Amino acid sequence: MERHGSRGIVVILAMTDENKVLLVEQYRRPVNKNVIEYPAGLMGDHPGCRRETAVSAAKRELLEETGYRARRIAPVTEGPSASGSSAVILTFVRALDIQKIHEGGGDPTESIIVHEVALKDVPHWITQKRRQGCLVDPKIYAGLYFLNIYNCIEFTPNPHKNRRSSSHGKSHRRTGKRG
Repeated sequence: MERHGSRGIVVILAMTDENKVLLVEQYRRPVNKNVIEYPAGLMGDHPGCRRETAVSAAKRELLEETGYRARRIAPVTEGPSASGSSAVILTFVRALDIQKIHEGGGDPTESIIVHEVALKDVPHWITQKRRQGCLVDPKIYAGLYFLNIYNCIEFTPNPHKNRRSSSHGKSHRRTGKRG
């Protein structure tokens, strides 16, 4: 599905000073269920904002959906959302120095529930939401990867961390046949 008049989608990774991740829950008609997602939105979809940047779209969407204002937006990564079926590019950004301004909830056509979940509790919380019948957007997991890197918190031990390597910093490609 292509969105005409849009320049892509911005996905906002935002966390409070208390290390609580901002997630949103909203009913999505195509799947007929509530979906857990990061705050996100289209870039350049408003009249007069056709040349909107990821930074300005992220600030607008974060405030609209969650009620938080970000003083700074930092790019994280970008890439195709579903390259086999769509030309839409996702841009992940990190919202920094956030401050609660109002309750959020989206524009008048949306009914968004804002969740603040401790970073360390997100995996368990997601499991609970699934049990309650919600779907979870897979971008949640990509975002958690980046949030953990930036916050030096890991959900599972990294077996390669602090491991000495005889390669002296060289990269080696693993070869072999699968059997």
